[in-house]
Amino acid sequence: MPSTKLHNMNAQDTIKILGIHFHNGSVEDVIFKIKTGGLLTVPAAPGLVNIKKDPIYYKALQSSSYVIADSGYMALIWNLMYKKKVNRISGLKFLIAFLNDLEVQQHENILLVDPRPAEAVANLNYLNNNGFKLDSGSSYVAPLYSKGHVEDEELLRLIEERKPRFVIINLAGGVQEKLGAYLNSNLSYKPGIICTGAAIAFLTGYQADIPNWADRLYLGWLCRCIEKPDLYIPRYLSSFSLLGLMLRHRANAAA
Repeated sequence: MPSTKLHNMNAQDTIKILGIHFHNGSVEDVIFKIKTGGLLTVPAAPGLVNIKKDPIYYKALQSSSYVIADSGYMALIWNLMYKKKVNRISGLKFLIAFLNDLEVQQHENILLVDPRPAEAVANLNYLNNNGFKLDSGSSYVAPLYSKGHVEDEELLRLIEERKPRFVIINLAGGVQEKLGAYLNSNLSYKPGIICTGAAIAFLTGYQADIPNWADRLYLGWLCRCIEKPDLYIPRYLSSFSLLGLMLRHRANAAA
């Protein structure tokens, strides 16, 4: 039987940051909750700095069933400003724990939403080599979505036909959350929709390996910058504006 103390969730288990309710319990709590269905999002700092410019993305985060504080930078700023601390859970940490959960591994009806065919193959191979039994139909290669509203009727029909218990979306931040919100609002049942983006690519080798110690020390961004500096250094430099956004949000809340 699950511990009542562990899984008796209430409003105290979230912290409202930038108008978004972030989960503030353990990774085990999040896994327990997503098994009941709903939308899980994991916004990183480069996405959070754009919430005022992209209201559709912002609404997707605010409407999520569960949001975890993946951004070490955001967590650091918050924990320096406020007495009540936010518990950082990276998307990588969550995904590793989720995929190692024995109950999750018993469910063969999982659907992956992948960005490219090669990554679809790599992701299926990784899962099948780590306790799962998924067929080639367990992956859907997503088309190139627009930057505004994200809808996909073909994916919606596929999910209704297969009725997966979990849909794991491995797309870029800013897109996957909108797709997850669309699915969560339009499906006739409630699977667990998990938007962990590139986290699985760290496990398959498609992105830089992030050791556990680096993830714990909030240094995943550094590993990515070392591997692909031209791509990730500008992206993470833009994230520094998150400090100003959080300070303005704090001032508005106090007004």
